[in-house]
Amino acid sequence: MNKAELIEIAATGADVSKAAAGKVLDSIIAAVVKAVSKGDTVTLVGFGTFKSAKRAARTGKNPKTGATIKIAATTVPKFSAGSGFKEAVSGKKKPKK
Repeated sequence: MNKAELIEIAATGADVSKAAAGKVLDSIIAAVVKAVSKGDTVTLVGFGTFKSAKRAARTGKNPKTGATIKIAATTVPKFSAGSGFKEAVSGKKKPKK
C-alpha cells in the first residue's frame, strides 16, 4: 500500500474528500517527525511507538574495497509495534475495520 491508497481508504472510512484526508495524513506525519526529531516519543496505543535512538560510533568495512572505515555516531528514528498491531499481523486477532 502506498500513500495515495492510504489516503483513499482514510477518505472513504471518514466520509471526507481525498484532499482533506491527504492534508490530515500529511499533518500527522509532520507532527510525528517533528516530535521525534526533538527527542520526544509518540505513542499510538495499539499501533506502536515512534522514538529516536542514539547509535554509537563504530567501525565498519567498505563492501567494495574491504577497507576499514569509521562510522560516526548518529541519532536514528525507531518504531516499536504495539501489541494490537503485532497480534493483528500474526493472525491472533482480527484488525478493526
